[in-house]
Amino acid sequence: MTRLIFLGPPGSGKGTQAQVLAEDLNIPHISTGEILRQAMKEQTPLGIKAQSYVNNGDLVPDQLVQDLVKERLIQADVKSGWILDGFPRKVTQAGFLEKLLAEINQGGERVVNLDAPNDVVVERLLARGRKDDTEEVIRHRLDVYRNETAPLIEYYRDRQQLITVNGDQSQEKVTNELQKIVTS
Repeated sequence: MTRLIFLGPPGSGKGTQAQVLAEDLNIPHISTGEILRQAMKEQTPLGIKAQSYVNNGDLVPDQLVQDLVKERLIQADVKSGWILDGFPRKVTQAGFLEKLLAEINQGGERVVNLDAPNDVVVERLLARGRKDDTEEVIRHRLDVYRNETAPLIEYYRDRQQLITVNGDQSQEKVTNELQKIVTS
C-alpha cells in the first residue's frame, strides 16, 4: 500500500509528479492547493476566507486546511493508498497528521522531498502564468516555505521517513526516481 507525502517548495514539481504517480498506482492524488483553489473559485465560505491569505502569498490557517485533509482521508477511495501534496506544511500540521493517521489506521507513510533551487522555481512559476504568481509573491511564498515548511524535512528525517529527490532535472528523470522509490 502506497502512502506518500510530497514536500518541496512551490514550483518544485510536486503536483505534476504526484498526479503522474497517482495515475500509475491508481490511488488518489490529494492536493490541498487544488482543493483550496476550487473552494475559492466556487466562493465557498472556506474559499472566501482562504482567498485573502493566498492573495498575499501567506499560508492558509492550519485549522481550515486540517479540516479539509481530515474530511478527505476518511473517504472510501483512500483505503488502497494516497499521495498527499501540499500538506503538512508545518511541524504542528505533521503532528496533527500523525495522530489522524493513527486514529484512522493509515500509518506507514513515506515522505518525498522534491528539492529545487529558488531561481528554478521562480522561473517555473512565472511561466505557468497564474495571476497570483508575480515574482514578488513567488519570492515571498518561497521565504514562507523555507521558514515554516523546511523544518518538516528534519522532522521526517528524524523519523527515518524522508526520501529526497532532485527536482531540478527533467520531469521524466524525476518520475523514474519516484517510481523506483515506490517499488523499493
